[in-house]
Amino acid sequence: MNVRVEHDFMGEVAVPSDAYWAAQTQRACENFPIGTEKIPTEIIHAFGILKKAAATVNRRLIPEKMTEEKCNLILRVCDEILSGDLSAHFPLPVWQSGSGTQSNMNVNEVIAARGNELAGRTVLHPNDDVNMSQSSNDTFPTAMHISAACALTDRVIPAVERLAAQLRRLERDNAGVVKSGRTHLQDAVPIAFSQEISGWRASLEKDQELMERALPGLWQLALGGTAVGTGLNAPVGFDSLVAEEIARLTGKPFQTAENKFHALTSRDELVFAHGALKALAADLMKIANDVRWLASGPRNGLGEITIPANEPGSSIMPGKVNPTQCEAVTMVAAQVMGNDVTVGFAASQGNFELNVFAPVCAYNFLQSARLLSDVTESFRVRCAAGICANREQMSAGLHRSLMLATALNPHIGYENAAKTVRKAYEENLSLREACVALGFLTEQEFDAVFYPERMV
Repeated sequence: MNVRVEHDFMGEVAVPSDAYWAAQTQRACENFPIGTEKIPTEIIHAFGILKKAAATVNRRLIPEKMTEEKCNLILRVCDEILSGDLSAHFPLPVWQSGSGTQSNMNVNEVIAARGNELAGRTVLHPNDDVNMSQSSNDTFPTAMHISAACALTDRVIPAVERLAAQLRRLERDNAGVVKSGRTHLQDAVPIAFSQEISGWRASLEKDQELMERALPGLWQLALGGTAVGTGLNAPVGFDSLVAEEIARLTGKPFQTAENKFHALTSRDELVFAHGALKALAADLMKIANDVRWLASGPRNGLGEITIPANEPGSSIMPGKVNPTQCEAVTMVAAQVMGNDVTVGFAASQGNFELNVFAPVCAYNFLQSARLLSDVTESFRVRCAAGICANREQMSAGLHRSLMLATALNPHIGYENAAKTVRKAYEENLSLREACVALGFLTEQEFDAVFYPERMV
């Protein structure tokens, strides 16, 4: 491999000749050969946004240092980062410095090297120019909030909205269809299938509301706090102006955090937001489980609905089809619930002026958001859109249910209704036959008060 020699204050280090990164990134590559998990692309893109914003504001506030040439070069390279053209130059693992220092320097080095290549000479220094008015300690938390807020607003919430809309259509399509309800996995009183679906839909709408409640905390940015929150080496007004510029670049209402000491050491906003993601995961788990139970069979299960047959389900059993989209949803939900533990623990480790679990917190949050948005969309397209009620099976199950005796309570009392259920169950009778045999109602009286379809 062809290499070139770079240096930092610790000495010289060999770097691949075709890499834009320099000494500090190379040292990180060598010092953290841990796992396969890389810093998420969303974090790198957020760095591209914040470095672009910082250069623009530095140009405005300290033009003698941030010259027009330097600013324009930084902006050009940041646009290349945002387009994905430089993705190969961000090789660092999640498992690095807990402040994300190595990733901040990775971005600084790439922008400087690529900018100098564009200029044809050395114009940019990674620390003095690209990192001007910044610290890893305020840039990484800022990148976390930018990426988390964008993940929620651009991916997760739209996916949830689309699934909720699909369920709303399914409600309309099944108006008037009545089936047996179930509690404790046992037969219960009747419910309209549309009502059952509305419970799924309302859960998603509540989850969306929870995510939206979490956004105001994520709009708050640490940038401008520099090393410990005091703003050392940043010009007056930098924090507010850079937040305004990030808001302009993203079209989202980012603003500077009121208290930078909190912004550097606390991850409570991410904990709160991930709690909303966990709530979504829990509801998706419930919905997916309901769907696969209702679709169980096709002959020896509940069989109240059919779902799309997407692929063969067995390598040995011909014709078998499984609820694979439901299984994907439940696996994602399990992963998100595990991620929530990591996010919460990571957030608890803010010692003095800095939390040093930032990369793992960001990794788990963004994985949860990515998985939930993807699986929600996949479930909508490949399962929910094709759900069909088996109305004959629902009707048959409804009229077999002994819990319909609940409708008799006002007429014969709870204890007599219970006796009717017991007799019907033990002697394999209908409720009508059992009630009449026990002398609680005549056939005509029973027929006058017993309408399962009206019980919903």
